[in-house]
Amino acid sequence: QVQLVESGGGLVQAGGSLRLSCAASGRTFSNYAMGWFRQAPGKARALVAGISSGGSTYYVDSVKGRFTISRDNAKNTVYLQMNSLKPEDTAVYYCGSAQTNRIMILTTDYDYWGQGTQVTVSS
Repeated sequence: QVQLVESGGGLVQAGGSLRLSCAASGRTFSNYAMGWFRQAPGKARALVAGISSGGSTYYVDSVKGRFTISRDNAKNTVYLQMNSLKPEDTAVYYCGSAQTNRIMILTTDYDYWGQGTQVTVSS
């Protein structure tokens, strides 16, 4: 049984930082790409950042230069460091485990999800 457990969300003022963590278990973590998605009220879940099994990364334009995705295969954990946070970053953040070792964009390309962690950025 694959499990993904996120932590690190919270309330922060605009310009602040948070680091999200996602601990994985149940399959060989290093073989699969991982992604961080977010979902704001009334909006679809969408990819924010992805990382391949080999460490290549992808970011949506709105977070480039502010967010950093990384992985520690020894700890079976993927991280999302979020700096210079803006109110529009407010959402529930989910980590997902992709079906392949390559970065995938669509939610349908991920077969396991965490429970989500709330990030709220106040102005």
